[in-house]
Amino acid sequence: MKLRTYIVEDNATIRDNLIGALQELAHIEAVGMAETEDEGKAWLAEHASQWDLAIVDLFLRQGSGLGVLAACRNRLANQKMVVLSNYATPDVRMRCAQLGVDAVFDKSNEIEALVDYCIAHSAGRAPAASRLAN
Repeated sequence: MKLRTYIVEDNATIRDNLIGALQELAHIEAVGMAETEDEGKAWLAEHASQWDLAIVDLFLRQGSGLGVLAACRNRLANQKMVVLSNYATPDVRMRCAQLGVDAVFDKSNEIEALVDYCIAHSAGRAPAASRLAN
């Protein structure tokens, strides 16, 4: 089963490379993308039952990924929200946990862990460990 994935990332190169890698390695299906907080919040709300995973960067062209995360706090139980950021500090991880994020991954050294997370989620298994406390 392909994991219907929505990407909120304003850097086109990063977004395209991420989608390509995850489609090949983790069998995701990219169902949409946004470059701004407002676009991300609007699409996720309007298509509430049409995604399984949202991957959100924190620093966007307009607004913040934190606003997207906050807007999705009441998502369905099977829908997962993860952060992929260059700023995966302990404080950021704590703030993301407060917003109900399922995992936080650092762009510079945790892409393989994100792939593993996607594979586990698409297989219907709970990912091995939370990535919030690293």
